[in-house]
Amino acid sequence: MPDHSDAPEIRPATAAHLGAVAEIFAHYVTQTVITFTETPPTPDDWGRKLAELAERSLPFLVAEVNGQVAGFAYAGPWRAQPAYRHTAEDSIYLSPDHTGRGLGRALLEALLARCAEAGVRQLIAVIADADNDASPALHRKFGFRDAGRLTAVGHKHGRWLDTLLLQRDLPSSGPNRPLRPIR
Repeated sequence: MPDHSDAPEIRPATAAHLGAVAEIFAHYVTQTVITFTETPPTPDDWGRKLAELAERSLPFLVAEVNGQVAGFAYAGPWRAQPAYRHTAEDSIYLSPDHTGRGLGRALLEALLARCAEAGVRQLIAVIADADNDASPALHRKFGFRDAGRLTAVGHKHGRWLDTLLLQRDLPSSGPNRPLRPIR
């Protein structure tokens, strides 16, 4: 019988998870170019994000392995204008010790379902093109299609970086209520 002690549990993020979320994200801020964020957000910053997403009925999920946060994913508003209220952008980050184990797949699958329930109709992935083939490949496996490339739009760690835009239609399985626009 297989050992499932390493099987991830995907659940909504709570305040108790935010220290681990901040630590995971800080690695990507300081050590990589896959996020254009230059200063790691604090757990309090993440608490504000969690509250903002909850107010908008948008998902913020964590993947726990053996009771420890091994990754997280959330969907945030794509743009501030009210006409974009049915479009969201996904973000997925894994602890460096937990990559290559299917956690990204599990988080994206759960995020897609929760976004559809929330009435999101279009999900956008904005991926830094920094020799990172895993994220575009994962998104394409879940039906995202290439929507474009923005050339040299970011500068971090002495490099000019492109972003890839991928997009996926979501069926509305929820009440199709409008998402609240950003204030």
